[in-house]
Amino acid sequence: MATSAEPINPSTTRLGWIGTGVMGRSMCAHLIKAGYTLTVFNRTLSKAQPLVDMGARLAQTPHDLAAQSDIVFSIVGYPSDVHQVLLDPTTGALSGLRPGGILVDMTTSEPSLAVEISAAASSKNCSSIDAPVSGGDRGAKNGTLAIFAGGDEAVVDRLNPVFTLMGKVNYMGPSGKGQSAKLANQITIASTMVGLVEGIVYAHKAGLDVPAFLDAISTGAAGSKSLEFHGSRILKRDFEPGFFVNHLVKDLGICLKECQSMGLGLPGLALAQQLYLSLKAHGEGNLGTQALILALERLNNVTLSS
Repeated sequence: MATSAEPINPSTTRLGWIGTGVMGRSMCAHLIKAGYTLTVFNRTLSKAQPLVDMGARLAQTPHDLAAQSDIVFSIVGYPSDVHQVLLDPTTGALSGLRPGGILVDMTTSEPSLAVEISAAASSKNCSSIDAPVSGGDRGAKNGTLAIFAGGDEAVVDRLNPVFTLMGKVNYMGPSGKGQSAKLANQITIASTMVGLVEGIVYAHKAGLDVPAFLDAISTGAAGSKSLEFHGSRILKRDFEPGFFVNHLVKDLGICLKECQSMGLGLPGLALAQQLYLSLKAHGEGNLGTQALILALERLNNVTLSS
């Protein structure tokens, strides 16, 4: 099995990367800069071009990519995309991976799919780790992502030299537990964002100087990464996506589905998902998650002056 193989290093380990969007492109760049041989695949070829310019090779299918890689990373959009790029019998990565190879899915996806991928990988004498991330575009660029890893702990330890280039890996348990940790992370983030934008709208309506208010609360108990990352973006009406509304709606939908199967009632999660769905309904799905302010402005017929 892959666990007992030689240590991972740039001179002997070939890496493959599927999905070079907002997050994937920055994460890949760290691997190329560290000297790894990297093959990339993306459905929209133009999105992979910056990495090819840095020295990455381009593969035509996930299968071809995996055939020339020892470890294959993926970070794509939806669980259906994960299933297609990893498990499709003819074009999927697993069909091209040699025994001893490792799949590392960094997409936020369903815990049950992570378990399915792990079983499929094991049947081919390969390993699979679910390793979704948190930290947005900024964390990806700075190599400071939180990585939630599920699967065989020995494999996760072996992957540490690569994970370290992207951020800090946290081992969460067997297959699927990385995904469960990421979903719990998304629940926390979504409700925090609701609190942040409600505080901003209240401060505005109460006649406070909103930038001064945000500055004042940033060092108190209301301080948060959400405030740090998004407070000034919201005030500048900068809704560029560090993380897309569409993707958060997808994540929170997975969370609600998991809650239903667990018999768990999380009203804050349900509320946040409804508010984010209203952004999507207004055609704002490709904005960043900080665009939640727009939903609260519409609800109250107010507009923060920029």
